[in-house]
Amino acid sequence: MRLDDARPLAWPSGVPPRKAFEEKVRSEGRRLYRDLPWRNVDDPYAVLVSEVMLQQTQVARVLKHWSRWMAMFPTVDALAAASTSDVLAQWQGLGYNRRALALKRSCETCAASRGGRLPETAEELVKLPGIGPATAAGVMAFAFDKPGVYLETNVRAVFLHELFPGCEGVTDKELVPLVEATCPENGARAWYYALLDYGAHLKTVMANPSRRSAHHARQSVFEGSRRQKRAELVRVVLAEPGIGQDELARRLDAFERAAGRDGVDGDTFRSIVDDLVSEGFFRREGERFWA
Repeated sequence: MRLDDARPLAWPSGVPPRKAFEEKVRSEGRRLYRDLPWRNVDDPYAVLVSEVMLQQTQVARVLKHWSRWMAMFPTVDALAAASTSDVLAQWQGLGYNRRALALKRSCETCAASRGGRLPETAEELVKLPGIGPATAAGVMAFAFDKPGVYLETNVRAVFLHELFPGCEGVTDKELVPLVEATCPENGARAWYYALLDYGAHLKTVMANPSRRSAHHARQSVFEGSRRQKRAELVRVVLAEPGIGQDELARRLDAFERAAGRDGVDGDTFRSIVDDLVSEGFFRREGERFWA
């Protein structure tokens, strides 16, 4: 049972009524529609790839990667069978390499136990590595045209802008019933495309409404961070498989100094490398590393 069928929906006061809100979203969605290559496809794997790539990454950057990824790893089975080094190499430029490994592990699970097919329910999707409720809802909406609570940053921006003007610290608990109630039983795909495109537009013409969410957090600075050091080590090992530990440490130290920062001490280097090995980014054989 959908939430709005179970009890009356408490629509916010002082804003346009629900019907006017829905009509405006659809109108703006038609006006601002983006014809992206992963849209209007019914392959849940292709949709999942786009949803994972779009996490914390701008559309313009994903446009450079999604088609190339799909050409190299066109199916769940293809990604499951691919080497970690090939997967990470194709992911370079998207950031947050953990997403690539989680996506591969999800496909390995589905290749081994589901005949190379992704689950067809959100409840089963969230059991896979790296797939949260929003990603699962996105796959259900865009691949299967099924309703659900797809609450990501652009969707959140629309609801905050239209229904909570001037309000600070709005919680997702307040938004979820509205997102769920307004998503139609038929046509979830088109509805969420409209929300996404309208939300993306709002961010170009005003301060990002999502900043008024209680859950908004600024992305941590990348330059000089541990995350950047991790990314550089992965890049070097991918480029030079079999590189020795001392040379790898020297490369990272030189990378940091070239950027005008202090070098990397041995304890920090070893800690990062140990994490990357334990997480499966590359393997260690003696004093050498391979992706």
